[in-house]
Amino acid sequence: MGVVNVTPDSFSDGGRWFDTTAAVKRGLDLVTEGADLVDVGGESTRPGASRVDEDEELRRVIPVVRGLAAEGVTVSVDTMRASVAEKAVAAGAVLVNDVSGGLADPRMVPSVAAAGVPFVVMHWRGFSHDMNNRAVYADVVADVVTELRDRMDAVVAGGIAPERLVIDPGLGFAKQAEHDLALLAHLAELRALGRPVLVAASRKRFLGHVLAKEGAPPPARERDAATAAVSAIAAHEGAWAVRVHEVRATADAVRVARAVEAAR
Repeated sequence: MGVVNVTPDSFSDGGRWFDTTAAVKRGLDLVTEGADLVDVGGESTRPGASRVDEDEELRRVIPVVRGLAAEGVTVSVDTMRASVAEKAVAAGAVLVNDVSGGLADPRMVPSVAAAGVPFVVMHWRGFSHDMNNRAVYADVVADVVTELRDRMDAVVAGGIAPERLVIDPGLGFAKQAEHDLALLAHLAELRALGRPVLVAASRKRFLGHVLAKEGAPPPARERDAATAAVSAIAAHEGAWAVRVHEVRATADAVRVARAVEAAR
């Protein structure tokens, strides 16, 4: 899953693809590099980010979804708003990736159920402006599995078919670096929930923490090799997809992981 952030303030590439034409070209480039689908989002969810209003999110996202779909790209939409999801599906998106798992907008679950498209349910404890304060766990793996299971049950009760669900542990969302690493080390327990697992680790803070030597961690754009390492681990552990900003290195890493498995 290649990422196209149509935002001026993304933590990793804010502003680079803010123009519709540039964003569509970026999506096409990601497909050329090996992306199976392209995730288009118009609202930054970095820690501390403020929300954009609905009209602005629609203005950013819909033309890019429409442009990529017209080129035959498999498109997902990254949004917490039902209205954006509905219009994106109408424009050609085939999957809704909601980092709140349907909690931010009570209309999201019935809207996705009516659309009949797959839905990514991410582990989420609150909006970006204060999510770091919610990073408190007795046992992060057990707690995330329990909370995801409860959310899956609620989404299915709301009308979305269970076979259309994808789950995401929400790396970096209300989690510290040690939490993210523990979740990656226990992907099998997430897979035991019985649904495909999406791993979205690309360029995130915990990788900067791992890579930091003396002084500050490397900036987000210098974490792609570390991202590819996580992608290889996720592939080995049976993840359904990885969500990344730079596709080529991850595609190569996954290919090597598969080749090693095949040689056993």
